[in-house]
Amino acid sequence: MDAHNISPFRLERLPRPGDAVQPVTMSQASLNQDEIERYARHLVLPEIGGIGQQKLKAARVLVIGAGGLGAPAIQYLAAAGVGTLTLVDDDEVSLSNLQRQVVHGTGEVGSAKVESAARDVKRLNPHVAVVSVQARFNETNAVSLLMGQTVALDCSDNFETRYAAADACADAKVSLVSAAVSRFDGSITTLRPWEDDNPSYRDLFPQAPEAGIVPSCAEAGIMGAVTGMLGTMQALEAIKLITGAGQCLIGKLLMINGLTMEAQTIRYKRRRA
Repeated sequence: MDAHNISPFRLERLPRPGDAVQPVTMSQASLNQDEIERYARHLVLPEIGGIGQQKLKAARVLVIGAGGLGAPAIQYLAAAGVGTLTLVDDDEVSLSNLQRQVVHGTGEVGSAKVESAARDVKRLNPHVAVVSVQARFNETNAVSLLMGQTVALDCSDNFETRYAAADACADAKVSLVSAAVSRFDGSITTLRPWEDDNPSYRDLFPQAPEAGIVPSCAEAGIMGAVTGMLGTMQALEAIKLITGAGQCLIGKLLMINGLTMEAQTIRYKRRRA
């Protein structure tokens, strides 16, 4: 992890293999008066309430990618009171990002995305701890990045990272919310393949398409509001996983067509050898 640029917002470094990661207890996650007022609209929801809000405060969420999907996910997780956000991205903010990556402003062009996003989190909610890691999520750093995490969000924009995240989260038994967007279309699913014979990412997509078959967003274009929709849904799935509210998209792929505003959910199962 020495080569990674890790910000000192609240934590000096990520855990290393062999470290004991102490979970935040519910007593440590008690809410002060400012937090009670801040989260008042959560507290009156029977599905969340005080216990659910304390679970959010005790949670650690890893966000892989601080771009189109990651931007709204980060903002809504911070606003919801997730205790610690770990942000992972190796890129810097460019002017063409600002059409959809709403966590960054014009003044942040040229800044590391994780640092820009961390500053926005602190603006939104000073109660949230932020760990920013300027690196690409991969097989080498996956163990350290996932250690102690409650939920992970795959907000990346490439197949290599998506498969690395899905495989690593399955091995670490960390719930993963994975989404993707192209042009006006988006899809989202939630993965817990170690539990109850649930399917994995590779059951849904056995292998990545060959290079060049799927155009990048720079080539095909992308509607910023669609990334906002899907990233917000990723935050909602994470909140539900943490609090136990509602039903998550486990074994289900939700697909949205932004041009027609039609949605379709398909079920998928574990593939048998």
